[in-house]
Amino acid sequence: MSKSLNGIRVLDLGRIVSAPWCAQTLGDLGADVIKIERPGRGDDLRTYGPSFAHDAQGNPTPESGHYLCSNRNKRSVTIDISKPAGQEIIRRLAANSDVLIENYKVGDLARYGIDYESLRAVNPNLIYCSITGFGQDGPYAKQPGYDAAFQGMSGMMAVTGEPQGQPQRVGVFIVDEMTGLYAAIAILAALRHRDAGGGGQYIDLALLDVAVAAMAPRTIEWTLEGKVPERLGTRSPGSAPAQVFACADGFLNIQAGAEPDYRKLCDVLELPELKEDARFAIRKDRVTHQEILIPLLEQRIRQWPAKELHRKLVERGVVASPIYQACDMVEDPQVKHRELHLEVPHPTVGKVPLTASPIRLSSTPVDVYNAPPTIGQHTVEVLSRELGFSEERIAELRNTGIV
Repeated sequence: MSKSLNGIRVLDLGRIVSAPWCAQTLGDLGADVIKIERPGRGDDLRTYGPSFAHDAQGNPTPESGHYLCSNRNKRSVTIDISKPAGQEIIRRLAANSDVLIENYKVGDLARYGIDYESLRAVNPNLIYCSITGFGQDGPYAKQPGYDAAFQGMSGMMAVTGEPQGQPQRVGVFIVDEMTGLYAAIAILAALRHRDAGGGGQYIDLALLDVAVAAMAPRTIEWTLEGKVPERLGTRSPGSAPAQVFACADGFLNIQAGAEPDYRKLCDVLELPELKEDARFAIRKDRVTHQEILIPLLEQRIRQWPAKELHRKLVERGVVASPIYQACDMVEDPQVKHRELHLEVPHPTVGKVPLTASPIRLSSTPVDVYNAPPTIGQHTVEVLSRELGFSEERIAELRNTGIV
């Protein structure tokens, strides 16, 4: 947790990935994030497998790996927002908060009186960020959607996979994660505007919009030249050789599209004739003639052990990387040096593994990681400390199922 956003309070009414990912980013940067969950069940991501934390006896717990990756540096409060008493708690918390993040369907929170217009009445300086599949307006606005749907609709799947194979999704929730980051950027911009005297505002973030934005470098092939972008496997659309090659004992990712790198690759592979061939003189020519060039390179690269060729190329300054499994990646010397994986104490499972924030700040580093909270772990703390509720009042709310 950094000190960059000390004093900023965030209400996280998010579920699944995109909104919690945004709130976690703000929490890493020092904001006080209060995660609002349903009593008993909590965030649906808590039960999203296949990986779960285990207790001291080796039994799986309700803490899924996906949940743990998206909810550190938060406090969990359980509130039934469908009940008037629960809605009143949200309004009171919002009155003393800087940011609210939610990813309910369009119009859902208006039914409970905790939409932007309702909460702006109690806090004109509130930054209210809504994340939905398709945005707040348009013909699809009320439709639900998930990450893979937007990978498909944006054209992302159409350019992912082998040329003769079927469309493929990216192997992580990339649209959800990017949307969370865009939301965090928008919130930081809105906070600066507010602090300059501009007041609060509403942010409309859509997963479809983010996926379409991410596809811009491939979509422009169509909008600029009328060319439908193709699936290229691991090849780059505008550079060659720049792809994964099969070695004698595995695979190696080689990015040697620039002229100096291509010539160094030819030297390492002892292929001087390819270095001097006019068809491969510059990057554009190599892309045009890669159906000729790539098989010639593949024939030689297959004779090399992957680690040895990787070492030789790196020594010459050519960008190349191994194709890691997760078990390989966590053991990489650079990953270890950067301390990208760590364990933190957890109240029910002892310790949980987390991936560190990639944000490196010199004066306000992200250097504290609190474990993702258990369901309602901080309900009493928040209601008593932040809202001044008595023990009797909290017990009454608990007995009636409000918290």
